[in-house]
Amino acid sequence: MDSVRLDKWLWAARFFKTRALAKKAIEGGKVHYNGDRAKTSKSVELGALIRVPQGWDVWEVEVLALSDQRRGAPEARALYRETAESVARRERESEARRLTNQAMQHPLKRPDKKQRREIQRFQRRQGD
Repeated sequence: MDSVRLDKWLWAARFFKTRALAKKAIEGGKVHYNGDRAKTSKSVELGALIRVPQGWDVWEVEVLALSDQRRGAPEARALYRETAESVARRERESEARRLTNQAMQHPLKRPDKKQRREIQRFQRRQGD
């Protein structure tokens, strides 16, 4: 296989569930190919660095193989290799999110009428 469109490769590598979602992300400027914004029809080359958002995380991967067919996850993972910096950054950000969520105290129950009135008074004072 000589060349594959960027949207097809991202779909085949299972970064996006549909080609339409891949196309939308590329056109929205979320996906970067070798550090620059790319077009949907950009031909993917071996050794290229692609930056792809995945939920809270941003993956930076190097292209190892080309494919325009969507196959199983183990075969899809063989199409790319994530850079060491990307792995470290994702783990660091994941840990920070986990610690932030632990620090937040969620109320055990909904506020009663008196507490709601106090919250509303506080919010009105903050707005002034």
